[in-house]
Amino acid sequence: MVAPRTAPRAGGRPTTIKSLATYVPPRLLTNADLEKMVETSDEWILQRTGIRERHIVDPGVATSDLGKEAAVKAIAKAGLTPDEIGFIVVGTVTPDMFFPSTACLIQEKIGAHRAWGFDLSAACSAFTYSLTTASQFVANGAYDHALVVGADVMSSIIDYKDRSTCVLFGDGAGAVVVSAATDGDGAILDFEHEIDGSGGPALCMPAGGSAKPSSHETIDERLHYVKQEGQTVFKFAVRKTEEISRRLLDRNGLGPGDIDLFVSHQANRRIITSATEKLGIDPNKVIINIERFGNTTAATIPLALNDAVCSGKLKKGDLVLLASVGAGFTVGAVLLRWGF
Repeated sequence: MVAPRTAPRAGGRPTTIKSLATYVPPRLLTNADLEKMVETSDEWILQRTGIRERHIVDPGVATSDLGKEAAVKAIAKAGLTPDEIGFIVVGTVTPDMFFPSTACLIQEKIGAHRAWGFDLSAACSAFTYSLTTASQFVANGAYDHALVVGADVMSSIIDYKDRSTCVLFGDGAGAVVVSAATDGDGAILDFEHEIDGSGGPALCMPAGGSAKPSSHETIDERLHYVKQEGQTVFKFAVRKTEEISRRLLDRNGLGPGDIDLFVSHQANRRIITSATEKLGIDPNKVIINIERFGNTTAATIPLALNDAVCSGKLKKGDLVLLASVGAGFTVGAVLLRWGF
């Protein structure tokens, strides 16, 4: 076995995840609740998705509100103050509004007055893309500390009359601080990303942008909600989760047995188990928590990492593989050594 690279692929100083924090709104939407809203059942949802419940915001609670809660905790856990954060990237597909960016709103809410940043739209791959982006800014020496937030209020764009989508999604946020690594820290070792725009129509929100601005017609046609071709997305997600994970492992001279924890985007239990089987990763080294949160889009990976830490499944020094597939289509994977 060849040891994995210890510095970012683009060069520069090593970086690490210094802290992790998450937040979900307290209100629950269970499968029993959904049975009263659409023609579905707890058994149908569990069998096809693995989801029992999801957290949903109260009216008026926005993505920046969830992101702020996770960000404040992550910065405190890192032993930093908000003014020590130099860069903020917010992965989200449900910004508070088109502009200003949610990064601007979170920056103001947490008092990170020396930071600049932006939103990154990659749907369910937003956390892996944002983590890589922040890592590169720290690796090249521009900043010592960067804040990555993955947050979405998916309930704001879900059609609760469409049983094929409304059972899938929940709301939540996760945040990590990425810092320059020192001896004894873990490290963000390598990454791999790709996009395939030919899959765009299979998972999208058709209206609200410049192609189809908001109008009476788009509202009447319910085009401001998530639309998905389920089978197309399922097959692509299984295939690409395996492909990009294997590519990243091969480049670093690693095999599935070298991984201590595999954390896939939590879109569907069957996607995760199918991809895991194809990769040949021991199921005991896989974290699945979709049962309690549903698909929170940009927040699923930090929520899963947090559960892995809390359950003792993720420990300092563990080799971790993150993988994601999202609308676009977007595909991402990150290899890292856990530092705490």
